[in-house]
Amino acid sequence: MQLHVAEAGPESGPLVLLLHGFPGFWWAWRHQLPALATAGYRVAAADLRGYGESDRPPRGYDLWTLAGDAAGLVRSLGAREATIVGAGWGGAVAWTLATLRPGVVSRIAAVAAPHPRAVRAAARRRPWGPAVRIVASLQPPRLPERRLRRDDAAWVADLLRAGSGDGWASAPEFAEVADRHRAAMLTPRVSHTALEGFRWCVRSQFRPDGARYAAAMDRRVTVPVLQIHGDADPWVPDRVARASAHWCDAGHVHRTLAGVGHFPHQEAPQHITDALLDFLDE
Repeated sequence: MQLHVAEAGPESGPLVLLLHGFPGFWWAWRHQLPALATAGYRVAAADLRGYGESDRPPRGYDLWTLAGDAAGLVRSLGAREATIVGAGWGGAVAWTLATLRPGVVSRIAAVAAPHPRAVRAAARRRPWGPAVRIVASLQPPRLPERRLRRDDAAWVADLLRAGSGDGWASAPEFAEVADRHRAAMLTPRVSHTALEGFRWCVRSQFRPDGARYAAAMDRRVTVPVLQIHGDADPWVPDRVARASAHWCDAGHVHRTLAGVGHFPHQEAPQHITDALLDFLDE
């Protein structure tokens, strides 16, 4: 299994591993990558399994396996442990890694990514909430992939626009962001493999592996946690992110960004960079 990684910063610096969400790839961290490197950190922005230039095998898109990928990546980069920063789906991987493989994690930062148990509880309280409806629409075979690829992946741009806070969709850089994300989703087979994790989230609820995962995740995280969430996130309310503190035993800092949607690291990159540097320097 080969994962593509964009690296920056001194090899001797503390390792920071950046994990993107859907529908992104490593380039989503383009603002944080050089800034953290300039501050002396060794930074690696990875394409998750099934995305970008990483391998796209037919299976292995459950959070157990994705956390194992991230743990293996830390070790393959020559580090004993790393700060894991994850956005969206990458944040779910970060939470899973910190819970199940704490020995390779020094701390985590979750961007627009509540703890998986908090997400599970919220979905049960509101089974027809906006995020649940989107994930449910991705469950049928083949049809969601066709929608993703149609019109040069126009749905990806629509998704970025719908999930953003006020102003970002009309910002000068948005057209380039949308174009790059659309092109990444048109990479062969990515439109399928990028959806498999969301399918696992739903289908595993009715299988033993889902019950085992939920039980395994009902443990306290024993490393410091930084949570960053936009108050204009249309899919995941800030209160759900705040509920993540229940699973944190070594400190939980929550920052809410006004007017920011589901993509804080792209919508308000300087705020995210500053928050990460403060967190890393503590």
